Amino acid sequence: MTIQLYAKDGHECIMFHDLVQADADAVQSNQFIVCHGDHMAVIDPGGMMTYNAIFLRRMQCFPKSQVDYIMASHADPDVVASLNRWLVQTTCKLVIPAVWSRFVPHFCTHSIENRLVPVPDAGGILPLGEAHIIVLPAHFLHSEGNFQFYDPISKILFSGDLGASLVSNEQAGQPVTDFDAHIPNMLGFHRRYMSSRKACQYWAQMVRGLDIKMIVPQHGSWFRGRTMSRRFIDWVEQQECGLDLMTQENYRLPAKKLL
Repeated sequence: MTIQLYAKDGHECIMFHDLVQADADAVQSNQFIVCHGDHMAVIDPGGMMTYNAIFLRRMQCFPKSQVDYIMASHADPDVVASLNRWLVQTTCKLVIPAVWSRFVPHFCTHSIENRLVPVPDAGGILPLGEAHIIVLPAHFLHSEGNFQFYDPISKILFSGDLGASLVSNEQAGQPVTDFDAHIPNMLGFHRRYMSSRKACQYWAQMVRGLDIKMIVPQHGSWFRGRTMSRRFIDWVEQQECGLDLMTQENYRLPAKKLL
């Protein structure tokens, strides 16, 4: 099932939320397409579990549009493990943090010469036909090389793992309506996967300079409207996570057998 996040004047953003069943063996994940006229970007397309459905749906929804970019917030398997098939089946380029660009050949079966757009730490502005997407630095949230993608037309921030929640596929198909009730779905994930409060604070100070109508993470439910988006920004800015919570107890020689 696809969810239309935005559609107006030839510009469309859609979301896939149920291509990976949330269970003990796989984490639910969201994938996205931004299409402007005949130009398309696929954001965090996922792995082999998601490729066929996204590729076919893209052909159905946008039969005349070419895939300009596969955009990877970072290099985790749930983000970009399907890369090789996209490179074979389309003429797309891969937009990925520069610090991960030399790892990309490990995903591929053929040369990727002239197929990479390595993004420097400062980010940048990427053309999409007559539109553009802003590539925002979000380092250590959670990856050491990490970016988010802001669409100025829809005013959607595709936030990667920041804002993620561990919920069912059904819940992932719905926006957050009660922020306080949603906090327990986010708290454990952010404490474990985000690096530090400092990184969260720098990020919050940066994105307050954007007009954000929606924050859509790679996992779980999304935040719709300026008020709910601000609630998340204010919340995550205050969170202790990652290194803030580490103690010497986390660094002990192991004593138990694994098998």
